[in-house]
Amino acid sequence: MSDIKKDSPRIILGDPVPWFSLPVLTGGSFDLQASAGRWVVLGFLGSLDDPRAMTEAAELASLVATFSEDHLVGGCVFTGSAENAERLAAISNGMLSLIRDQDGAVSRSFGADEVPRTFILDPMLRAVADIAWDNPQGHANMVRTVVQGLPAVEDSSGVPMFAPALLVPRVFSFGICDFLVQFYETQGAVDSGFQFDLEGKTVTLSDWRLKRRSDVAVGVPEVRELIRDHIVRRLVGPIERYFQFKVTRMDRYIVACYDSAVAAHFHRHRDNINAGAQHRRFALSINLNKDFEGGDLMFPEFGRKTYRASEGGALVFSCGALHQVTPVTKGKRYAFLAFMYGEEDVAKREANNAKLHAGELRYSSGRDRLFPEEAKPESIASVA
Repeated sequence: MSDIKKDSPRIILGDPVPWFSLPVLTGGSFDLQASAGRWVVLGFLGSLDDPRAMTEAAELASLVATFSEDHLVGGCVFTGSAENAERLAAISNGMLSLIRDQDGAVSRSFGADEVPRTFILDPMLRAVADIAWDNPQGHANMVRTVVQGLPAVEDSSGVPMFAPALLVPRVFSFGICDFLVQFYETQGAVDSGFQFDLEGKTVTLSDWRLKRRSDVAVGVPEVRELIRDHIVRRLVGPIERYFQFKVTRMDRYIVACYDSAVAAHFHRHRDNINAGAQHRRFALSINLNKDFEGGDLMFPEFGRKTYRASEGGALVFSCGALHQVTPVTKGKRYAFLAFMYGEEDVAKREANNAKLHAGELRYSSGRDRLFPEEAKPESIASVA
């Protein structure tokens, strides 16, 4: 269900709305945070027992279907029993999620418990319109008027937007890049799953519709030390300088491959949402080659612009940023991937071992230090 409090205040236009995750009547779940980067139409329609709810849902379904998924998505939130849900089959489509808010907590948090209403959210999930059913111009007509006047996502802020990502060239030499590509090819890659929370605990699943990638975990101490040394000398300083954060730990060492033969990609996601990943601060992606097409990073909350590090260069960004990897259309993209965090996050990561499903690798605070305990203070200071 939802962790929304019953006494949450009404939504004020211009403010960010609370994120929520609720089941979808046709199966799966609706996670509001993953819908960012598009305009979002959220209709809080009350009980399915109300005949008007079906009428308004059909109007929203018809409207949303006229737009592309990159521009706008929608959801209809229903409270109470789902006994009459089969009536919604006629209006169900891939653009409109039919969401079950059984106890009405989310609807109350949006101020829709007394009068059903529709909210329109901008690509950063801030409310830009609040249209109640009793709107004098007519609810459905007003929603349609507002939605049809929405600009492209790239123009939603009135000026060009750029993601808060840091590009640092020449972190790895070409020789190291070639070595890590060969390391990948000789070690035996495995399908790369993604983290999903199931009953409050994080488990790794595989769904090629959401993510298609193969990984090799780097466990060889000498190779890990080679990687660690270059990151400490060439990347930790810029991260502290431009993000004002001291990175001291690195979560996982992975060489990954996105292969055009299978249209490899990674659908929109955030890297610190899951219970077992809340310690992560920054994501690190270092490209190991350049002879591929597609496979670029995109940050939907900041438009459709794509980002690509140079061969051996690093792209660093907040784990809280919504991002995706576009499908590789030619060749293979090889990359070194990791997550970075600091000393203050260690206790959180250790505590979150309890939030991992059985079979998931537990954390111990030994091998993830970027600055081993035996390092001299003066050598650490010199890398900045």
